[in-house]
Amino acid sequence: MSSIRDAETFPAHTPAASQIFTTVLCHGPITRLEVARRAGLSPAAVTKAVRPLIEAGYLVEEAEEQARAALGRPANPVRVDGSRALFVGVKVTGDEIIAVLTDLCCRIRAARHAPLPGREAEDVLARVADLVAELRTEAEASGTPVLGLGVAVSGDVDRAAGVVRWSPFLEWRDIPLAGLLQKATGLPVTVDNDVRALTVAEQWFGAGVGLSDFAVVTVGAGIGCGLVVHGRVVAGAHGVAGEIGHVTVDPAGPPCHCGNRGCVEAIAGDAAILRRIRDTAGVEVAGVAEAVALAHAGDPAARDAYARAGEAIGRGIATVANLLGPERVIISGEGLAAYDLFAEQIRDAFAAAAFGSAARCDVKTRPLPFEEWARGAAATAIQSFIRAEDQPPSR
Repeated sequence: MSSIRDAETFPAHTPAASQIFTTVLCHGPITRLEVARRAGLSPAAVTKAVRPLIEAGYLVEEAEEQARAALGRPANPVRVDGSRALFVGVKVTGDEIIAVLTDLCCRIRAARHAPLPGREAEDVLARVADLVAELRTEAEASGTPVLGLGVAVSGDVDRAAGVVRWSPFLEWRDIPLAGLLQKATGLPVTVDNDVRALTVAEQWFGAGVGLSDFAVVTVGAGIGCGLVVHGRVVAGAHGVAGEIGHVTVDPAGPPCHCGNRGCVEAIAGDAAILRRIRDTAGVEVAGVAEAVALAHAGDPAARDAYARAGEAIGRGIATVANLLGPERVIISGEGLAAYDLFAEQIRDAFAAAAFGSAARCDVKTRPLPFEEWARGAAATAIQSFIRAEDQPPSR
């Protein structure tokens, strides 16, 4: 297996060149003039940066009939050649590992699912390495190199250091995951919080393209939030920006595992909903599917639990809107399977708690399976490849 030091590096050696490539990646095919306008750079700077990217095969110039017929120098659009490089993205849940192989445009070429063999870091590392090896074998058939690995994990993740500080679902503390996986796979590795990784994918390839300020709120086992402010995904000074799940919306509410009471997650997380149904109705509920079925059948305790969850989520989203004023909030996550049970409460609570013009925020739902979360991990690997300064050091 080749060493990390021997891996191919991206031929854009300045932040401006990386910005230009990212603009083409998100908006292409696009003319150089439009790239300059969007990136806030001079046309000369764009032309200078594009040339080596075309020569290295990362960008392709498209000749259009209208451009050929136009007077003067044709304004041929450029686009990213997605087949130039491949990346692997991995999403680790509490009971499953999902891995995808994507091209440079983050289009999924192949996917693998495997049950989590155990939550010990060594077990997870070994299974991730096996899945990566499988996908790299598949990539070899195309002759295209795999240039990076992204891994998405829930919890407090220090991307710069490549360390999982605390993952409640995996019960991990201070695991230097990037360094360990670099040694196991020989690939440059980017590790990030799973919701932030999903947010990167939405910013570059999804419902956030072209927006300078938006948020992704995920509902399910936990309640997460990824933030984009002035065009950048925000992690905060300590890596925990956007913890909407631990915003208190009911000081007298149920206790949360974080130590506080009445957090959004303590009311709207899957475990909280199941607990409330059990405590209210006095019956055991096997899982989320059964809880949803009960609510759809009209069970009062189940419907009440989902209604309270919707109110908590709506207030949490309103807090984000009031603080940051995003153009859009994208709601996703496995909890959307029950969206019809609490959509009205989310809307009403958001409208009641959003201040002034913050209520104009576009709140939309976007169901995304876990393969899309793994794609988000691949997006962080692509991002690190393009912007070498984002890559955590090997350990």
